[in-house]
Amino acid sequence: MTYLYPSKTSIKDHYCVITAAIFSLGITTEVVDGSLMLAKIDYLPTSIPPISPQNALAQEIARQCNKYFTDSSHIFDLPLKPVGTLHQQKVWRAIEAIPVGSTQTYGELAKYIRSGAQAVGTACGANPYPLITPCHRVVSSQGIGGFMQEDAPGLFRQIKLWLLQHEGALQ
Repeated sequence: MTYLYPSKTSIKDHYCVITAAIFSLGITTEVVDGSLMLAKIDYLPTSIPPISPQNALAQEIARQCNKYFTDSSHIFDLPLKPVGTLHQQKVWRAIEAIPVGSTQTYGELAKYIRSGAQAVGTACGANPYPLITPCHRVVSSQGIGGFMQEDAPGLFRQIKLWLLQHEGALQ
């Protein structure tokens, strides 16, 4: 579905915050060639107050995210702003193929796409659509790993653990 949006908008019309279990999501939409697209999702602490979606696409993103939070097998169907290098896009497509409830190591993914594990990790860290492009399913061979480890045992690590448990990848 195409989401058309009037040209007279403000930044507040393109940003919302929705709450999840142990985190919030900052959602940014943007007009690209006359169509409204998802531009970015950020993981945020729950201390950030919710901001209601102000456009049809943001409302649909919130609806689909909430659907995922109740049913981890939900498949997202959203217009994404084209971003990233060719390598990043290759990594993100491979990540989208990892089934719910499964994980793959950086090394396994790198071997599959003929890249290096560190380059895969860098692409995961640059992912503008976490949750939609589920980088949380990519783990280290020695643990959960990833950019989430940088603030261990902080918010990002807890989000990754929660998402993997929600999907049944961790018991």
